[in-house]
Amino acid sequence: MGNICRSPTAEAVFRSLAQRSWPALAVEADSAGTHGYHVGRPPDVRAQRVARAHGIDMSAQRARALQAEDFDRFDHILVMDQQNHSAALALAPPGRRDRVRLLLDYAPQLALREVPDPYYGDLTDFERVFDLSEQAARGLLQSLANER
Repeated sequence: MGNICRSPTAEAVFRSLAQRSWPALAVEADSAGTHGYHVGRPPDVRAQRVARAHGIDMSAQRARALQAEDFDRFDHILVMDQQNHSAALALAPPGRRDRVRLLLDYAPQLALREVPDPYYGDLTDFERVFDLSEQAARGLLQSLANER
């Protein structure tokens, strides 16, 4: 939504996992929010703290808003929940709506379909977002590898 909690965590986890486990897979990733609340700001300090505890530095990331051009630049526009799914679909140019999916579509073994927003929670909520992002990133990377 604001691109300081869930989406930058998912981006950082995906990039790290791709570099470590699928180095031959050429991927590009960027996170963006469906709302411009925090444009230019770094990820939430709690998200950074959890990522750092897992060996990932996401301090250089900066929040940005999702743009219509992103639907041409990226093959997949992954969102965290139904509210953001609707917002992304509203922004999608004609013929690009099929690129929008829930991140957890790539973790079908989970009962959850939405990544809960940890903003008003504590560190355990951010840890949960990290774990969910990691499971989805593994599924996404496997899916991308299978497409090659």
